[in-house]
Amino acid sequence: MKTLAVSLRAMLLLVLVTGFVYPIGMDVIAHIFFPHQADGSLIRKNGVVVGSALIGQPFTQPRYFHPRPSATPDPTGSGSVPYDAAFSSASNLAPTNGAQVKAVSSAAKAYRDENGLPPTQAVPADAVTASGSGLDPDISLANALLQVNRVAHARSMEPSALKRLVLSHVEGPQWGLFGESRVNVLKLNLALDSLKP
Repeated sequence: MKTLAVSLRAMLLLVLVTGFVYPIGMDVIAHIFFPHQADGSLIRKNGVVVGSALIGQPFTQPRYFHPRPSATPDPTGSGSVPYDAAFSSASNLAPTNGAQVKAVSSAAKAYRDENGLPPTQAVPADAVTASGSGLDPDISLANALLQVNRVAHARSMEPSALKRLVLSHVEGPQWGLFGESRVNVLKLNLALDSLKP
Protein backbone atom coordinates (compact mmCIF):
# COMPACT_ATOMS: atom_id res chain seq x y z
CA MET A 1 0.00 0.00 0.00
CA LYS A 2 2.86 2.35 0.77
CA THR A 3 4.33 1.81 -2.71
CA LEU A 4 0.94 2.38 -4.31
CA ALA A 5 0.48 5.65 -2.41
CA VAL A 6 3.95 6.87 -3.45
CA SER A 7 3.23 5.91 -7.07
CA LEU A 8 -0.10 7.77 -7.06
CA ARG A 9 1.50 10.89 -5.60
CA ALA A 10 4.29 10.74 -8.20
CA MET A 11 1.73 10.29 -10.98
CA LEU A 12 -0.37 13.22 -9.77
CA LEU A 13 2.71 15.41 -9.50
CA LEU A 14 3.82 14.51 -13.04
CA VAL A 15 0.30 15.08 -14.42
CA LEU A 16 0.21 18.47 -12.73
CA VAL A 17 3.67 19.48 -13.97
CA THR A 18 3.58 18.06 -17.51
CA GLY A 19 -0.15 18.51 -18.13
CA PHE A 20 -0.71 21.97 -16.67
CA VAL A 21 2.30 23.87 -15.33
CA TYR A 22 4.63 23.27 -18.29
CA PRO A 23 2.12 23.90 -21.14
CA ILE A 24 0.65 27.00 -19.48
CA GLY A 25 4.13 28.29 -18.67
CA MET A 26 5.31 27.82 -22.27
CA ASP A 27 2.19 29.53 -23.57
CA VAL A 28 2.72 32.53 -21.28
CA ILE A 29 6.42 32.78 -22.23
CA ALA A 30 5.56 32.50 -25.94
CA HIS A 31 2.95 35.25 -25.69
CA ILE A 32 5.40 37.51 -23.88
CA PHE A 33 8.38 37.06 -26.22
CA PHE A 34 6.74 35.95 -29.50
CA PRO A 35 3.11 37.15 -29.46
CA HIS A 36 2.59 37.09 -33.25
CA GLN A 37 4.01 33.57 -33.63
CA ALA A 38 2.24 32.25 -30.52
CA ASP A 39 -1.10 33.16 -32.06
CA GLY A 40 -0.34 31.34 -35.34
CA SER A 41 1.34 34.16 -37.30
CA LEU A 42 -2.09 35.24 -38.47
CA ILE A 43 -2.39 37.88 -41.20
CA ARG A 44 -5.30 40.30 -41.01
CA LYS A 45 -6.80 42.57 -43.63
CA ASN A 46 -9.18 45.25 -42.35
CA GLY A 47 -9.31 43.44 -39.01
CA VAL A 48 -10.33 40.10 -40.57
CA VAL A 49 -8.03 37.06 -40.51
CA VAL A 50 -7.23 36.13 -44.11
CA GLY A 51 -4.62 33.46 -43.44
CA SER A 52 -1.39 32.58 -41.72
CA ALA A 53 2.11 33.52 -42.78
CA LEU A 54 3.02 29.88 -42.12
CA ILE A 55 0.48 28.07 -44.32
CA GLY A 56 0.13 28.42 -48.07
CA GLN A 57 -3.14 29.12 -49.84
CA PRO A 58 -4.31 27.92 -53.26
CA PHE A 59 -4.14 31.06 -55.41
CA THR A 60 -5.01 30.05 -58.97
CA GLN A 61 -6.19 33.22 -60.74
CA PRO A 62 -3.75 34.73 -63.29
CA ARG A 63 -3.79 38.06 -61.43
CA TYR A 64 -2.12 36.50 -58.37
CA PHE A 65 1.25 34.95 -57.73
CA HIS A 66 0.85 31.20 -57.38
CA PRO A 67 2.34 29.18 -54.51
CA ARG A 68 4.30 25.98 -54.85
CA PRO A 69 2.23 22.81 -55.24
CA SER A 70 0.69 21.23 -52.17
CA ALA A 71 0.85 17.50 -51.45
CA THR A 72 -1.72 17.36 -48.66
CA PRO A 73 -3.99 14.37 -49.14
CA ASP A 74 -7.77 14.30 -49.28
CA PRO A 75 -9.04 12.48 -46.16
CA THR A 76 -11.85 10.96 -48.25
CA GLY A 77 -9.30 9.43 -50.61
CA SER A 78 -10.79 11.07 -53.70
CA GLY A 79 -7.92 13.41 -54.51
CA SER A 80 -6.09 16.32 -52.95
CA VAL A 81 -7.19 19.23 -50.79
CA PRO A 82 -4.45 21.85 -51.22
CA TYR A 83 -2.92 23.36 -48.10
CA ASP A 84 -5.11 21.47 -45.63
CA ALA A 85 -3.25 22.05 -42.35
CA ALA A 86 -5.08 19.13 -40.72
CA PHE A 87 -3.40 16.70 -43.12
CA SER A 88 0.12 18.02 -43.54
CA SER A 89 2.32 15.55 -45.40
CA ALA A 90 4.62 15.03 -48.34
CA SER A 91 3.91 12.82 -51.33
CA ASN A 92 6.64 10.34 -50.25
CA LEU A 93 7.49 9.71 -53.91
CA ALA A 94 11.19 9.31 -54.69
CA PRO A 95 12.75 11.58 -57.34
CA THR A 96 13.13 8.56 -59.64
CA ASN A 97 9.57 7.29 -59.13
CA GLY A 98 7.74 7.18 -62.46
CA ALA A 99 4.66 8.92 -61.06
CA GLN A 100 6.82 11.70 -59.60
CA VAL A 101 8.77 12.18 -62.85
CA LYS A 102 5.50 12.36 -64.82
CA ALA A 103 3.91 14.78 -62.32
CA VAL A 104 6.94 17.10 -62.32
CA SER A 105 7.20 17.05 -66.13
CA SER A 106 3.51 17.84 -66.44
CA ALA A 107 3.72 20.59 -63.82
CA ALA A 108 6.77 22.13 -65.55
CA LYS A 109 4.95 22.21 -68.91
CA ALA A 110 1.86 23.77 -67.28
CA TYR A 111 4.05 26.34 -65.48
CA ARG A 112 5.79 27.33 -68.73
CA ASP A 113 2.48 27.57 -70.61
CA GLU A 114 0.81 29.58 -67.84
CA ASN A 115 3.66 32.07 -67.60
CA GLY A 116 4.39 32.36 -71.33
CA LEU A 117 7.85 30.82 -71.04
CA PRO A 118 9.72 29.03 -73.84
CA PRO A 119 9.80 25.21 -73.71
CA THR A 120 13.52 25.25 -72.88
CA GLN A 121 13.17 27.66 -69.92
CA ALA A 122 14.48 26.16 -66.69
CA VAL A 123 11.75 26.00 -64.06
CA PRO A 124 12.52 26.48 -60.34
CA ALA A 125 12.10 23.26 -58.36
CA ASP A 126 9.66 24.91 -55.97
CA ALA A 127 7.32 25.67 -58.89
CA VAL A 128 6.77 21.99 -59.64
CA THR A 129 7.36 20.11 -56.37
CA ALA A 130 5.63 20.26 -53.00
CA SER A 131 7.50 20.95 -49.78
CA GLY A 132 7.94 18.30 -47.11
CA SER A 133 4.87 19.52 -45.24
CA GLY A 134 2.80 20.28 -48.33
CA LEU A 135 1.94 23.63 -46.73
CA ASP A 136 4.88 25.89 -47.62
CA PRO A 137 3.68 29.52 -47.87
CA ASP A 138 6.83 30.76 -49.61
CA ILE A 139 8.25 30.56 -53.11
CA SER A 140 11.77 31.23 -54.28
CA LEU A 141 12.66 34.64 -55.69
CA ALA A 142 13.33 33.00 -59.07
CA ASN A 143 9.81 31.51 -59.06
CA ALA A 144 8.25 34.87 -58.19
CA LEU A 145 10.19 36.71 -60.90
CA LEU A 146 9.13 34.21 -63.56
CA GLN A 147 5.49 34.95 -62.69
CA VAL A 148 5.85 38.75 -62.93
CA ASN A 149 4.90 39.10 -66.62
CA ARG A 150 1.73 36.99 -66.24
CA VAL A 151 0.53 38.90 -63.17
CA ALA A 152 1.46 42.27 -64.69
CA HIS A 153 -0.47 41.46 -67.86
CA ALA A 154 -3.53 40.27 -65.89
CA ARG A 155 -3.51 43.48 -63.82
CA SER A 156 -2.53 45.85 -66.65
CA MET A 157 0.60 46.87 -64.76
CA GLU A 158 4.12 47.65 -65.83
CA PRO A 159 6.28 44.55 -65.20
CA SER A 160 9.07 46.75 -63.83
CA ALA A 161 6.76 48.17 -61.13
CA LEU A 162 5.60 44.68 -60.21
CA LYS A 163 9.18 43.44 -60.08
CA ARG A 164 10.00 46.23 -57.60
CA LEU A 165 7.06 45.11 -55.45
CA VAL A 166 8.32 41.52 -55.51
CA LEU A 167 11.83 42.60 -54.53
CA SER A 168 10.44 44.64 -51.64
CA HIS A 169 8.86 41.44 -50.25
CA VAL A 170 11.96 39.25 -50.35
CA GLU A 171 12.82 37.63 -47.03
CA GLY A 172 16.42 36.49 -46.56
CA PRO A 173 17.57 33.12 -45.28
CA GLN A 174 16.32 32.28 -41.80
CA TRP A 175 18.63 33.85 -39.21
CA GLY A 176 20.85 34.77 -42.15
CA LEU A 177 22.03 31.15 -42.43
CA PHE A 178 19.37 28.62 -43.37
CA GLY A 179 17.62 28.28 -46.70
CA GLU A 180 17.46 30.76 -49.52
CA SER A 181 15.80 34.08 -50.17
CA ARG A 182 12.06 33.63 -50.45
CA VAL A 183 8.78 35.47 -50.96
CA ASN A 184 5.65 34.87 -48.89
CA VAL A 185 2.88 34.46 -51.47
CA LEU A 186 -0.01 35.57 -49.24
CA LYS A 187 1.77 38.75 -48.14
CA LEU A 188 2.76 39.56 -51.73
CA ASN A 189 -0.76 39.00 -53.05
CA LEU A 190 -2.25 41.15 -50.29
CA ALA A 191 0.22 43.91 -51.20
CA LEU A 192 -0.89 43.54 -54.83
CA ASP A 193 -4.54 43.95 -53.87
CA SER A 194 -3.74 47.04 -51.83
CA LEU A 195 -2.20 48.86 -54.82
CA LYS A 196 -4.24 51.62 -56.36
CA PRO A 197 -5.71 50.60 -59.74
